[in-house]
Amino acid sequence: MMMEAMPEKIGDCEVLEEIGRGATSVVYRVRHPAHNEPVALKYVRFSVSQERGNNRRRLLKLLKAEEYTAQRLQHPSIVRIYEVVVNQEDAWVVMEYFDGRSLEEFCAPDRLLPVARVVALVLKCCVALGYAHSQGVVHRDIKPANILIDEEDNVKISDFGLALHLNREAGEDSTFIMGVGSPSYMSPEQLKGHPLNEQTDVYSLGVMLFYLLTGRLPFRATNAAELMFQVINAEAPSVTALNPSLPPQMEAIVRKALAKDQFSRYKHAADLAKDLSSLHFNVAPIRQQVTVDDSRFAALRAMPLLEGLEDMQVWELVRIAAWRDVKEGDSIYAPARTDQRFSLLVRGAVAMQVAERQVERYGRGELFGELPMLLGARMPRETSWVALEASCHAQFNPSALALASEELREKIMSLIAANLAERYLERVTHTRG
Repeated sequence: MMMEAMPEKIGDCEVLEEIGRGATSVVYRVRHPAHNEPVALKYVRFSVSQERGNNRRRLLKLLKAEEYTAQRLQHPSIVRIYEVVVNQEDAWVVMEYFDGRSLEEFCAPDRLLPVARVVALVLKCCVALGYAHSQGVVHRDIKPANILIDEEDNVKISDFGLALHLNREAGEDSTFIMGVGSPSYMSPEQLKGHPLNEQTDVYSLGVMLFYLLTGRLPFRATNAAELMFQVINAEAPSVTALNPSLPPQMEAIVRKALAKDQFSRYKHAADLAKDLSSLHFNVAPIRQQVTVDDSRFAALRAMPLLEGLEDMQVWELVRIAAWRDVKEGDSIYAPARTDQRFSLLVRGAVAMQVAERQVERYGRGELFGELPMLLGARMPRETSWVALEASCHAQFNPSALALASEELREKIMSLIAANLAERYLERVTHTRG
């Protein structure tokens, strides 16, 4: 949206400050004559929106959906809409002002909230959506960006522009508004264009829960077609494998929320809430795990070998690695036919041995034992690896890498191949010298 000077007034509202901006709208905090406290106003200027290629008719449909929803929903965890005004040139929605932040801020791997707090917030979302569903309203765009929380963890669900109203006559509403929505959070039936019910919101809650617990989406792809294929056909990674600090029961809960078959998915948001509320937490170990993960991330991020990885990918490595501390003289790998594990040395020194004779020494930040992983079953492990001093290594195996994103797997395999090639050239150069 083009940057414009902040207006002094919009309709009867005195504009106080800008508090948000999107592709089609600007949100202001305003003073409205009918309300004692400041309210929020979402402002849409159709001419500006059209310059960005947005369709005026589509925007009007979104505004109409919000207006209809406002007449039906009054819940403490749903942003209240007071008024919708539509003119020829512009339109605005006057709504409750809530001084909070979106849950999107807490999806980054280094900003994840404690598990107990995530569960408490999602429980509040379940309750609010259960109420909306009882009123015949399905949100259809549940995602962290549309969930606001304040300092006391009060929750507000916003943006009902895509809401589906189940009690309206057939033909008055569509199951999908072209060009809007978030495919990463859409249920398989929503992407297929099938009739929807409240279970599509339950699926989106499952995606959001997965993201808040792991720092990554269950399905990621480089283009929309591939992403849609994954959502419809692929199984999500194990949430407890990506975040081992989670309660074991969380695996079954997330899988049921993300079930592609609606008969296997939670039927109601209240059913998901019931299972989440049965979880038990040991808060101290969770806090300790966050501190440990931060230090492990810092250790890997500082390694030149991994400088080509994004922070998100380094966090993935932190979560899928088995972190091993070894003493001087400990055996790390022995000759084996099927062992495809490999390691990244975080601290200390190790040696590669052939017939108990040291062949090569490796230090911090170096990969070791990776050749069988690159060549697979064709290459049995023929060397031994022994700790030369007290050391720590991050260990990876094929099943662990299978949990990582496709982009990370490709980068790791390329990194292994490049590392082996560089090491070979060094040996050749040294021999010739």
